[in-house]
Amino acid sequence: MKNLAIILVLLITGVSSKAQETSKGATGSITVEIVNISSDKGKISYGLYTEDTFMKNPKYSKTAKINDGKSTITFDEIPEGEYAVICYHDKNDNDQMDFETNGMPKEDYGMSNNKINPYGPPTWDDGKFGFDGSSKEISIKL
Repeated sequence: MKNLAIILVLLITGVSSKAQETSKGATGSITVEIVNISSDKGKISYGLYTEDTFMKNPKYSKTAKINDGKSTITFDEIPEGEYAVICYHDKNDNDQMDFETNGMPKEDYGMSNNKINPYGPPTWDDGKFGFDGSSKEISIKL
């Protein structure tokens, strides 16, 4: 009887731990690939945004080198949710996107879902995607 009580306590504790893990939500990886970069000069800057951080400070950010017109990064341990990725080709390696005097970008950029408005800034609705916390691969065109 004593052994049965111990086994029940261990089972309940195990189920409780599993429930706590599940309630925290899943985390996974989002891999972003660009394959049409115009030159290997400079780097690619990537930002992973939530709706609250969109076009402000990215929730997660990375930079990567360009090799043969391609660049790939992976954001790890990303919780499930809705996100958007914006990236740009920092050709002069000055850690910022450069603009013409009229406000148009001097450097190539792209966004998840590859929907770019030629007459205005990117929008959350155009770039957002659902992430289930497992893994996702995204291809962006600049």
